[in-house]
Amino acid sequence: MIRWEAHTCLPLHPDASFAPLERYRTAGVHYVSINVGMDMNPLTQILPVIASFRAQIAGQPDRYVLPDTVADIERARHEGKLAVGFDLEGALPLLERAEMVALYRDLGVRQMHFAYNRNNSVAGGCHDTPQGLTALGRRMVEAANAAGVILDCSHTERRTTLDMMAHSRQPVVFSHANPLALVDHGRNITDEQIRACAATGGVVCISGVSRFLGVEQPSADDIARHMAYVAERVGPQHVGLGLDIGFGEPGLNDDPPPPFDPAHWWPLAEGYGDGIRQMRYAPLDTWRQMPDALRRMGMGTDDIDAILGGNMARVARQVWGG
Repeated sequence: MIRWEAHTCLPLHPDASFAPLERYRTAGVHYVSINVGMDMNPLTQILPVIASFRAQIAGQPDRYVLPDTVADIERARHEGKLAVGFDLEGALPLLERAEMVALYRDLGVRQMHFAYNRNNSVAGGCHDTPQGLTALGRRMVEAANAAGVILDCSHTERRTTLDMMAHSRQPVVFSHANPLALVDHGRNITDEQIRACAATGGVVCISGVSRFLGVEQPSADDIARHMAYVAERVGPQHVGLGLDIGFGEPGLNDDPPPPFDPAHWWPLAEGYGDGIRQMRYAPLDTWRQMPDALRRMGMGTDDIDAILGGNMARVARQVWGG
């Protein structure tokens, strides 16, 4: 069964090392979605990152594959390779042009959300005034459906997520989000959002970030508890994993160019402190520990395989096609 990491972050710098991805490969993960940009990152930062990541994948064909279909991921798994796709966190890099969605898809972006914590002309962010999906946002949803890009509601406010789910003709996911009922934080999502996501055929992938799990040193058991909460409400077929680890690298500064205000994107009132640099993450080895943690929550083998990859693979087959 495919093991699917729904979201992780290398430094947004063209010199970023792929060493963390090698760790995923050796941990038995078959597909990893890596961030290539957020709303605060200009195209002058995003495009060199995409070019570098694509070049690193192409330059190591014995290790990595940039997949078009789930069948590509399955072939990579059989060959001992890691399939790597990209995700975009926010609509500002789309420059208010719906046709940009297909362009990013051609560059390797396989999933996308339309706001990163703050509002923009397309969608509302989870740390801003609720505004819902705009008329341009509805066109962006249609463009993502047409291009075969998975719509991701992470970092997006409740009203916008419900609008996206109602307007999309394809399943919608949260690639890294946790239940608000377990931890009261603006990044976490309500039971209403969880049910609406499941109603599209989508998946809620639990994040491994300490603040959203409500613990200082996150473990596999902490993540499994949040997974069980979602599974109890909508079934294990709508649960996944997106650890959302932020891998740093000494000597690389991947901050956006000035003017850049971390406190705007990660508000102090939400407990972020110095941007997100103080965040703690569940370790990558959590992937090895998750099967046993889920068994302790009463999950059987079929449910574990679905949660750790099968569910996201099902969505990708439908959205990506092929």
